Amino acid sequence: MRDGPGKTALKQKALKILQRRKMYEGQRDQLQQQSWNMEQASMMTDNLKNVMTTVDVMKDTNKTLRKQYGKVDIDKIERMQDEMQDLMEVGNDIQESMSRSYDVPEDVDEAELDAELEALGGGGGDGGGLWGGTGAGEMPGFLQDEVPSFVDEPAEGGKVKEAAG
Repeated sequence: MRDGPGKTALKQKALKILQRRKMYEGQRDQLQQQSWNMEQASMMTDNLKNVMTTVDVMKDTNKTLRKQYGKVDIDKIERMQDEMQDLMEVGNDIQESMSRSYDVPEDVDEAELDAELEALGGGGGDGGGLWGGTGAGEMPGFLQDEVPSFVDEPAEGGKVKEAAG
């Protein structure tokens, strides 16, 4: 285009349009910033409500725990623990008493017992010796016709019942 009144008018019109565009962009940026600020304020409000709810719940929980722990007597619990320990010791003493061995020295040598068994003739499986010729599954002679005094019912047929298992 050539210089003249037409070109000048178009330039002025273009400048006005660019000025409006800048103004609109500025207004848009302001609105976006305002919207951002409002969103931030809303989030802060929501966070504050959540914090207040959490604080209220913590207060209620603290009151409840104080009430519950106020009912607990630590001395009573310690006495109960001491009683439990004493009872466990009594139980252990009973178990030790029930598991002691009779007439068996504590320093028994297995090799000596094996030699003594061989000397009695019970180690060869020949049917003689101490066991009196018992076969597999038979009761030794020294246990037959003998019922211990702690058994409540007499054995059927005069024989001693074998232990279950």
